[in-house]
Amino acid sequence: MTESRAFPRFPAGFVFGAATASYQIEGAAREDGRGPSIWDTYSHTPGLVANGDTGDIACDHYHRYPEDVTLLRELGVDSYRFSIAWPRIVPDGSGPVNPKGLDFYARLVDELLAAGIEPAATLYHWDLPQALEDRGGWRVRETAERFAEYTAVVAGHLADRVPRWITLNEPWCSAFLGYSVGRHAPGAREGRGALAAAHHLLVGHGRAVEALRAAGVREAGITLNLDRNLPATGSAADRAAVVRADTQHNLVWTEPLLAGRYPHTEEETWGELITGQDFRRDGDLALIGQPLDFLGINYYRPIVVADAPHREPDPALRTATDNRYAEVRLAGARHTAMDWPVVPDSFTDLLVALKERYGDALPPIHITENGSAEHDEVSPDGAVHDRDRVAYLRGHLTALKAALDAGVDVRGYYVWSLLDNFEWAFGYGKRFGIVRVDYDTQRRTPKDSYHWYRAMIAAQRD
Repeated sequence: MTESRAFPRFPAGFVFGAATASYQIEGAAREDGRGPSIWDTYSHTPGLVANGDTGDIACDHYHRYPEDVTLLRELGVDSYRFSIAWPRIVPDGSGPVNPKGLDFYARLVDELLAAGIEPAATLYHWDLPQALEDRGGWRVRETAERFAEYTAVVAGHLADRVPRWITLNEPWCSAFLGYSVGRHAPGAREGRGALAAAHHLLVGHGRAVEALRAAGVREAGITLNLDRNLPATGSAADRAAVVRADTQHNLVWTEPLLAGRYPHTEEETWGELITGQDFRRDGDLALIGQPLDFLGINYYRPIVVADAPHREPDPALRTATDNRYAEVRLAGARHTAMDWPVVPDSFTDLLVALKERYGDALPPIHITENGSAEHDEVSPDGAVHDRDRVAYLRGHLTALKAALDAGVDVRGYYVWSLLDNFEWAFGYGKRFGIVRVDYDTQRRTPKDSYHWYRAMIAAQRD
């Protein structure tokens, strides 16, 4: 079998890309008028991020973006997904616009276009301006309105050159890791506050779609990190736990976005936390459920869940993620450096199940993130021979092709990530990049996975 025949084959016009996010790579945290974000505050709070790491410098992409665009061009990608830092554009979340922030992204977009790479912009990848968090953050509707204003500013500046726009990246992480688990910024551990944040993120998405349409963008969508939840056993209790896990991880987003309704399982999942809430308003479902040009999906691994009691017996103290299930380690699978099981077939299963559930209401899909953190080592020859990452990518692209063969309308795939970067609460200890970054020197070194992905893309064009 030749090398090209070893690659899965995708339809003509299928988009291959790579992805990054602003706080994870840009650095320049206090340059050119950028305001503080919740991740600046969180990472500078002792004890919250591994090794006391921050995104102050990260990969210094703010200054080195031409080098990174060259890496993308040599990789052969069709598209590059990046995110725009809200605090660079509107430092206080509302009010005066920072022209230097807009200029940076204009330069980046122009550099990409000159390299023949289509820009894909994410408006929110978790770096909320701290000033808005001080006024309630995503717990309050005002943040959704300010998000729409910020969207209008950015789209008005870049819509003529950026065809694909993503409103939110992984609102599950923003709402539940940020406001319930406390493992992401702003580090809250709440019940109703986290559910209000989830709803207001969706309202913000709806308002942002309106702003994008008004600016005349070609494609508007949202990115969800949907999970394939599996029962630990065949017991009725574990199957019921899967329903609660699906509600929290998946249905809280897909039902309003794609079916115009709230999950019918939400009371079983959240009990009194979800009853009588005052953050939902008439008309919200129509706003949230506006037609999308595409749905972005980030996928990494399946989750195995088992029935479990509430961790907090007192309902008044219970968080929104205390839903009577526990995650169980999957035996018999290889696990990545994140301790995530590698089960490519679960990727196919998730996409097919999504198509079966929503039918024609499911818009075309772009896989906006997929990749793995591995225990990379620099060899004596200076290279990174990341065989496990290559195997991961090969397996998941093969699984993705199986979903296409089963009738799922998938239009693109973005590897996560172009660069090793600041991996949130894990700091710099987890490396997802297909390009190694030496954080002391900022030297970029393409790994074997970079070369494999380049060859896979090239094979599609033979």
